[in-house]
Amino acid sequence: MKKLIVCGALAAFALGTQAASAAEFYIVRDATTKKCTVVDSKPTTTTTTVVGDGVYKTKVEAESAVKTTKICTEQ
Repeated sequence: MKKLIVCGALAAFALGTQAASAAEFYIVRDATTKKCTVVDSKPTTTTTTVVGDGVYKTKVEAESAVKTTKICTEQ
């Protein structure tokens, strides 16, 4: 019985870790305000456009890319 509980806990941990590592971040630019932001899901609206290199694995990586993406730094 203890082995079953331990195996169940390990499986739950592994699935949780896999879901957390599958996070995706995008840099999007609003068409009206011309402001770039980082979002955690691919936009489905026509008022925003994905810019930069597409998908980033971490939010920090995406936020750093905002600072170097030409369209986001132009005003």
